Amino acid sequence: QLQVVESGGGLVQPGGSLRLSCAASGFNLDTWAIGWFRQAPGKEREGVSIINNWGGSTMYADSVKGRFTISTDRAKNTVYLQMNNLKTEDTAVYFCAATNGNVYDFRIPNFDYWGQGTQVTVSS
Repeated sequence: QLQVVESGGGLVQPGGSLRLSCAASGFNLDTWAIGWFRQAPGKEREGVSIINNWGGSTMYADSVKGRFTISTDRAKNTVYLQMNNLKTEDTAVYFCAATNGNVYDFRIPNFDYWGQGTQVTVSS
């Protein structure tokens, strides 16, 4: 079965950068999707970015477009989320999620397998 483990969170000042990693395993189908989600205190979980397969389509939430980039490293079985120009509003627990098949929206039920979450705190 699919399994994902995320890492890379931490404390960063506004305007700084972080790169989150999602180590994935168990991809036994031709199509799959990895999504990044986040949940801030007192708020609902929201989608951040999605990538399909190793070099397939991507999508981003409007709030992070131009600042975040999702990418893959097939040799390492890893999906990354490069976060630049971080804002205090980006503070949240970030989750990596996976599913069999491709995904083209941020509906949470589309994803069956979830990581444990990694805390990102943007503060001066």
